[in-house]
Amino acid sequence: MGRVNGLIEFLQGSRSLDVVCHDNPDPDCIASAAALEWIAENSGVQQVRIRYGGEISHQQNREMVRQFGLELVPITSDAVDDAELVAFVDHAIPGRYTELPADVDVDVVIDHHQYGEPITASFVDLRPHYGATSSILVEYVTSITYPPPVFLASMLLFALHRERLDHVRNPTHHEYEAALPIQTHASQTMINELYGAQFSPQTLDTIADAIRNRLVRGSSLVSWVGRIQERDALPQAANYLINLDGVDNDLVFGLRGGNIHLSARSQNPTISLDRVIREVVGRHGRAGGHVDMAGGIIPVEQSLARGEDPTKLDEEYVEPIVERYFSAVGSSYHQRRDTRRRL
Repeated sequence: MGRVNGLIEFLQGSRSLDVVCHDNPDPDCIASAAALEWIAENSGVQQVRIRYGGEISHQQNREMVRQFGLELVPITSDAVDDAELVAFVDHAIPGRYTELPADVDVDVVIDHHQYGEPITASFVDLRPHYGATSSILVEYVTSITYPPPVFLASMLLFALHRERLDHVRNPTHHEYEAALPIQTHASQTMINELYGAQFSPQTLDTIADAIRNRLVRGSSLVSWVGRIQERDALPQAANYLINLDGVDNDLVFGLRGGNIHLSARSQNPTISLDRVIREVVGRHGRAGGHVDMAGGIIPVEQSLARGEDPTKLDEEYVEPIVERYFSAVGSSYHQRRDTRRRL
């Protein structure tokens, strides 16, 4: 009860709380935000809003929001200005993973990612040894004396599976331990509906383009899919292509609006994808993720504004991204292998 009691005591007496998701939130982030919203409302906070940047385009994420009646508010230029408290879930650093500026004061951070810098907030629960932020929130929710509602338990259980357990993507024992108590309150029917959410034609088109345009070198695959309508089609294409025989890491990237979006996956424990994508993006944009899954954004508005033809865009961005990825994967592989030898 220690940590959740500390959170409840911190929240009590506050008038309003904005729970901020990272841009393009996934099930782990959405479920964690909903759990914190539930805890805050039961701690007496009068107004709680869940905010997000980017878009929610993955069919399962859209279905999660629709089915459970979640009210997610897009981030605006004056977002969180009138909130008494601001909380980050599944991310921790202002200006890096959200559309919020870097000078935003954050009061609460609950996250499972590793950072190379101190996290400043009044209440911080940072557990890099956990595989999902939902695992932390499950501990909070199940340690409260009254049971969580069915919709919240279902969301958290689905998030645990989508984040780690379904893909056996380096789950920790915390994910398995969290799944057991929360599943007794969850609805399998609700979860099945989330798994059954249908692909949009645009997502299938992007996956098809990724298959056609794939370039393989050794065990690495890269695919440029051109313009896309749904950003979340990229990670789905990356998840699909990682199953190609002989491939253990991949990058799928495409153009949406004024940005090139990147999504990468790896099944090779000697590769640090978060480091790889940061190297690919460099100073051109933003990147983040895990050892086995990562993503990034590179703004290209200026090139598009100049009216450059697609061939010029390929020369300036696409071809360099392809080469930087193959180079960075090789570099990461050797660095990780040397570290393992020293250990």
